[in-house]
Amino acid sequence: MSTEILSPMPGTIIDVLVEPGDAVEEGQELVILEAMKMENPIVATVDGTVKEVNVAVDDKVATSQVMVVIE
Repeated sequence: MSTEILSPMPGTIIDVLVEPGDAVEEGQELVILEAMKMENPIVATVDGTVKEVNVAVDDKVATSQVMVVIE
C-alpha cells in the first residue's frame, strides 16, 4: 500500500533529501519546503521505500500536491 506525502501549504521546494529506492523511517525529512520565508521540513509519515519523488529544487507546489510516494 502506498502513502502519498502531500504539501501542507503552497511554497517553493528548496531541497529534496530522498530519491526513488531510498529506505525511509517515520519522521525522516524528505523535502524542505519554503513558505512565508520559513523552511518547513516535510517528513515521512510511515516507514517504507520511496517509490516516487514528484518535485525538484525550485519547483512551486500547491496545497495538497503529491510530493513523494512511499510504499
